Amino acid sequence: MDFADRLCSWFSENMRDMPWRHTRDPYSIWVSEIMLQQTQVDTVIPYYERFMKRFPSVEALARASLEEVLALWQGLGYYKRAENLHRGARYIMEQHGGHFPVDPAALRKIPGIGAYTAGAVLSIAFGIPAPAVDGNVMRVLSRLFLMEQDVGQAKSRPAFEEKVMSLLKGDPGVFNQAMMELGALVCTPRKPDCPVCPVNGFCQAYKRNTVEQYPVKAGRPKPVTERYRVLVICRSGSYWMEKRPGEGLLAGLWGFPLIGEEQWRLVEPMLEKKRILKRVCHVFTHRRWELEPVLIEVSESCGTLPIDFSVPADLGGFQTPEQMQRLPVPTVFRKVIRQLDDAGA
Repeated sequence: MDFADRLCSWFSENMRDMPWRHTRDPYSIWVSEIMLQQTQVDTVIPYYERFMKRFPSVEALARASLEEVLALWQGLGYYKRAENLHRGARYIMEQHGGHFPVDPAALRKIPGIGAYTAGAVLSIAFGIPAPAVDGNVMRVLSRLFLMEQDVGQAKSRPAFEEKVMSLLKGDPGVFNQAMMELGALVCTPRKPDCPVCPVNGFCQAYKRNTVEQYPVKAGRPKPVTERYRVLVICRSGSYWMEKRPGEGLLAGLWGFPLIGEEQWRLVEPMLEKKRILKRVCHVFTHRRWELEPVLIEVSESCGTLPIDFSVPADLGGFQTPEQMQRLPVPTVFRKVIRQLDDAGA
């Protein structure tokens, strides 16, 4: 048996049962692949099932509001993915009449679809020979062929895609999924289970006992720490929340106002009723937030606070706890909300 035969035979016996593996529908596969970016399978499955129940088709997703999509996505993180799914659905409806294009160039024009996602949709949904190279696949290939290309560099991708195409045989979708599954279950980043690997006879790193040296990847810089006060403004049992600007981190989501140290020094002396809550830390890809929530009770007059309370209702307003649950609120602010019950607020 050659490489592809051994790999796909192993996959047929060991693949995990996932809901998106029971369909060839390109929309379903697209949604699953976007959700799986930087997120573990066990985390994704319940989100995927809820999402597909609410938005079972491209048309259903395109008709929805972005806020509704973000609300269903909350807790999954990396919200730009949800925004791109929504934009992509509208693009497919407008440009392709609701049908996924099978031309790779046309597919790549859809918002949020890059080289990997295009390859996954083309191969799994349509059976078109196309490479689907994610982190798992690059790790497998690096060890198989002692590839020295930095897997963190975009310029390295063509070399990995060429290797996939040189190995691909049979059903492209099965082969690509088998490569990803091998990286997820056997050829793992640390302590790979090489003795049970179905293709260890082809692996140069295994033969040379250098598996731990691959893949090659330059060190990722540490996240930059940013410190803020979180203004948790309470009035008659409701809390002020505002929609974050349409660009940047957590764009379009709802949260509490953040202010820096200098602004806090000006505001703090004017506050009569305030309570410091437990600090919250949250790490994003390139930054770390250290937040000190301050519970502030106000009457009808809020003039001492650096907040524009006259904004339209779709940009900000006092929300009851029940209303907050329905808003698209990211995890970092959910951590603050959970403290309100503990504080008896």
